[in-house]
Amino acid sequence: MVLEGNPEVGSPRTSDLQHPENQGSCVLSSPGEDAQPGEEPIKYGELIVLGCCEEGGEETEAQRGEVTGPRAHSCYNGCLASGDKGRRRSRLALNRRPHANGVKPDVMHHISTPLVSKALSNRGQHSISYTLSRSHSVIVEYTHDSDTDMFQIGRSTENMIDFVVTDTSPGGGAAEGPSAQSTISRYACRILCDRRPPYTARIYAAGFDASSNIFLGVENESNVLQDGSLIDLCGATLLWRTPAGLLRAPTLKQLEAQRQEANAARPQCPVGLSTLAFPSPARGRTAPDKQQPWVYVRCGHVHGYHGWGCRRERGPQERECPLCRLVGPYVPLWLGQEAGLCLDPGPPSHAFAPCGHVCSEKTARYWAQTPLPHGTHAFHAACPFCGTWLTGEHGCVRLIFQGPLD
Repeated sequence: MVLEGNPEVGSPRTSDLQHPENQGSCVLSSPGEDAQPGEEPIKYGELIVLGCCEEGGEETEAQRGEVTGPRAHSCYNGCLASGDKGRRRSRLALNRRPHANGVKPDVMHHISTPLVSKALSNRGQHSISYTLSRSHSVIVEYTHDSDTDMFQIGRSTENMIDFVVTDTSPGGGAAEGPSAQSTISRYACRILCDRRPPYTARIYAAGFDASSNIFLGVENESNVLQDGSLIDLCGATLLWRTPAGLLRAPTLKQLEAQRQEANAARPQCPVGLSTLAFPSPARGRTAPDKQQPWVYVRCGHVHGYHGWGCRRERGPQERECPLCRLVGPYVPLWLGQEAGLCLDPGPPSHAFAPCGHVCSEKTARYWAQTPLPHGTHAFHAACPFCGTWLTGEHGCVRLIFQGPLD
């Protein structure tokens, strides 16, 4: 379930993700302990859904082995396209609760499998059942633990779930509607956080249902979450960031300053000589505007939009760069807006291929070298902002801007 914990997720810069100026990052805080005026509640960490699109749902040509540009969709790039609502959102901050709700093992029972359902009839008693064989099960009764807080994650919208996560498909879309077959469990996992320093967070397979029960085929093991740990829910992937890790990540204010600095340089289309500019995140991601930068993802040359150079014999999205003649996808550039996915506040110098999301070189190279789960057995590097599978030799490209002629 926990794929990795990488201490390099972040770089030494101050972050104010908890400050009011970053409320646009769509962070939902779990119920926190009453803090003194001017004090922040104790934060255990944050969960971030790695980007997958909200609209569409068909497999892209890139997933089928062909290179293509992005479709017109919105993604988890900082916020759900349909809006973050209640417990269903792209990001969740886990804070210390007013009162501990954790549980810990108490009594173990060995019992024949046919009697399991009868033994678990007490809704007020948390318990986990492990099936060891067709005729042998182990039931572990749990009791209240005043030293831990518990948070539950899953597809269910029942009250015991703190973070509702739905299926996502790389470069495709969220699996929604009555015909969608979800692969995420209704009670996917639970996280127990120590209420005392160093506030260690541990993840466990499965969560308690409305009857306070968990049924497992085998015994599950605990895993200590580290900054950068990836949590595979078999349908969506979550990134765990610790408070210390978030202090090394850029802030939304820094990302906006980078956008304004890039635009202040007045990059130009080398052919049309028009001035290019990254759009403000406040306008949302819709259709590209007239000043939107576009890139040939094979070479990295940045242009304004134009309609020439099509090479349809090579594919519907193939274009020939007028500067170097390389043929490849030609896509609009979008700045990555989820600060928790960035490793440093470096300049937006690289773009993921073939989707066109822009970030720093360090962030681009890290995610291009990090395989993410696909299905139950496969792994593939993907853009963390939209989930599109990465293509090409490096999965990202250095952007080549032309400055103003004057």
